[in-house]
Amino acid sequence: MQIFEYTPPAIPWLDLRYVDQDIIVINKPSGLLSNPGRAAHTHDCALTRLQHLYPEAILLHRLDCDTSGLMVFARDKACESHIKTQFQDRKTRKIYVAEVMGHLSEPAGQINLSMTADKANPPWQVIAADGKVAITDWQVLAERSQTSLVQLTPHTGRTHQLRLHMQAIGHTILGDNFYGDTQCRQASPRLRLHAWQLGFTHPKTNEWLMFTSPQPF
Repeated sequence: MQIFEYTPPAIPWLDLRYVDQDIIVINKPSGLLSNPGRAAHTHDCALTRLQHLYPEAILLHRLDCDTSGLMVFARDKACESHIKTQFQDRKTRKIYVAEVMGHLSEPAGQINLSMTADKANPPWQVIAADGKVAITDWQVLAERSQTSLVQLTPHTGRTHQLRLHMQAIGHTILGDNFYGDTQCRQASPRLRLHAWQLGFTHPKTNEWLMFTSPQPF
């Protein structure tokens, strides 16, 4: 197992994709925490960087440190409550793109494997029959020489769900320092997992919004 070492991107700015009086959408880079950790050196994160520009910004959801892609933040408590309820009720739409080891035997499928925390090795997760339900749809987008580009749509939001599910079916995400073997970790300097599309209902206008950020690998 790898020890987590935090070296956030040196570039201090954030890639802002949408800003209005109620919400902010960013494209988070790989290697940046979504919110501060307990240690002082983990204070630098997407939330604190955004709060330099918009002090009122409120975290609504998280992406793994190594995962890049779209995140939405609220600018007041009413918007926070509205969008958090959408996440809890699974009324948002989140689609990811990943590059995984090997070629899958089918063009598409679903992974339904319950998960739980590995209490002896946090923050690792493990597949467990008595764990929390975790469901992921996958679809092959393209095949490369020894890897595949896949679309991943989670129906649940468990910690490390996409990473663990792909590892469980024998197609670990490239650059995965948690669940990958040496070959997988050395195949990419970053985790090749990207939050490609994010859809939700605007908390004030009730308009359905869908944001897209092309995968960078």
